[in-house]
Amino acid sequence: MPGAIYAEGLVKTFGDVRALDGVDLDVPEGTVLGLLGPNGAGKTTAVRCLTTLLQPDSGRAVVAGIDVLKHPNEVRRSIGLSGQFAAVDEYLTGRENLQMVGQLYQMRAKAAKARAAELLERFNLTDAADRPAKTYSGGMRRRLDLAAALVVSPPVMFMDEPTTGLDPRNRQALWEVIEELVSGGTTLLLTTQYLEEADRLAHDICVVDHGRVIARGTADQLKAQTGGERVEVVVHEPEEITPASEVLRGFGKGEVAAESHTRKLTVPVTGGAKLLAEIIRELDTRGIAIDDIGLRRPTLDDVFISLTGHAAEDAVGDNGEEGEGTTTPGRAQKAQNAQNAEKEAAK
Repeated sequence: MPGAIYAEGLVKTFGDVRALDGVDLDVPEGTVLGLLGPNGAGKTTAVRCLTTLLQPDSGRAVVAGIDVLKHPNEVRRSIGLSGQFAAVDEYLTGRENLQMVGQLYQMRAKAAKARAAELLERFNLTDAADRPAKTYSGGMRRRLDLAAALVVSPPVMFMDEPTTGLDPRNRQALWEVIEELVSGGTTLLLTTQYLEEADRLAHDICVVDHGRVIARGTADQLKAQTGGERVEVVVHEPEEITPASEVLRGFGKGEVAAESHTRKLTVPVTGGAKLLAEIIRELDTRGIAIDDIGLRRPTLDDVFISLTGHAAEDAVGDNGEEGEGTTTPGRAQKAQNAQNAEKEAAK
């Protein structure tokens, strides 16, 4: 039986850009699916199709048991959505924004007022509650937008990169809110480029690139696919990077990655703590001073690099610029074309 969010063979094109190329998703009720991928990979397009903002060219989608294409209005009554960009009325106060959303959902005025006060406190906006939203900083607007998505408690939530622009304290607060929602039975599809966010919140993860799902599983399953442990060494002096790399190459099971600005070297290994002791002895024998050394499991960042060929922060940026790690020629222009086409379609 399909989950609370289900998609089969979703395809969406914008001119010659195939933003979605047969995406399949299945999110069981009361769980979180983390949708990862570089900008331009199709994450936001998938969210917009599932939330009725865009109509796919082909494929099937069901949300909260309702066919998205046949009954879009019913779907809208059953979901909450926080998009990439804050959607608040700049001329209303924070309190008025939240009360308006409540009343649009047909809450009684008293209940809408109480819910607004609760959310303003939860998102640290009480002091600014009676100021027009146009006086808010970008981070405050983002928090207000997230609060608006939670005025009612919908059975299904979509959050598209919700913590972008939030400071660490408010990001942590939002994570706690999400965990409370899910423990209460809410189903959530979360897109993010903060890999630690997916690691903490998501029950399952899908990695999307070029409009396709290229990997799926739990965080532990994806890390296991990447395989092995990593030794990380921080040398004391920049000139020690090269000799330390030679040492690690002799013990490692793959290429040594070096970050010159942090003086950190990383290499995949097998052998655990015993091997780590041997590496320390060899570095000491060669007179290579180190500031830190440790053994760790693969992270989701390692998974991302393994699957897409670059780190998340090297992906195509919001402005359409390609990062240094991008491996596909012309990708930035295609991503920009898709973003422009989506904006036109949404008007």
